[in-house]
Amino acid sequence: MEKPSNILLKLSRSLFADTAAQEKFIHAVTNPQAFNPAILWVQPKPTENPFEIEIPVAWQPEFVDRLALESQPGKHSLHQAGHYYCLDFSSIFAASTLLTIRQPIKLILDLCAAPGGKSIFAWKTLNPELLLCNEVIGKRMGMLISNLRRCQINPSAAANVDSKILAEKMPQTANLVIVDAPCTGQSLLAKGDKAPGCFHNVTINSNANRQKRILANSAKIVAPQGYLAYMTCTYSTA
Repeated sequence: MEKPSNILLKLSRSLFADTAAQEKFIHAVTNPQAFNPAILWVQPKPTENPFEIEIPVAWQPEFVDRLALESQPGKHSLHQAGHYYCLDFSSIFAASTLLTIRQPIKLILDLCAAPGGKSIFAWKTLNPELLLCNEVIGKRMGMLISNLRRCQINPSAAANVDSKILAEKMPQTANLVIVDAPCTGQSLLAKGDKAPGCFHNVTINSNANRQKRILANSAKIVAPQGYLAYMTCTYSTA
């Protein structure tokens, strides 16, 4: 276990008034645990599931399976054939808010789409007339386009445009705008990954300002009676 830094201790106190809750949070961040892999079925599930699955939780969509810890769904032939998409269960939880949206949906815009998991979740859930997946970071476009093609997500299109330009070119058009906004990456620590400086105030503030700009532009794109779904994987309330 790594000794928690002072800025992590400060964050825990800002999130939880109870000392026990603060300690649980710090323990979770500094002691990474194995997470069950999850898959989102794009094609109908096979009669015999090739994986050992966990008992579904109450909110879990029927087209999602949470698998046993030792499972390696990314290496299975069904994955290569585009029958399902591998996605963190925490991302499934965040995207499950989309299950409450009334259909039909004409246009879905995922503004920060790569690698495409939440886009595919939205497509599977809402069956839009068009799914537009945007990614402003050019080097991430390849993985996004590859996943959309592999999973045969149609009709869909991919774009590499800044949110300000989209707000100017297509105001009040999308029935659902998804903003899985880029952030500090603090939650990566709980998976055992590295995220240097993720708790530093400079990192937090720069990401918060970037998110505010993206969200302000995103709100202009939402059609009347439409939805803006904001998601991010940071613990900082800013």
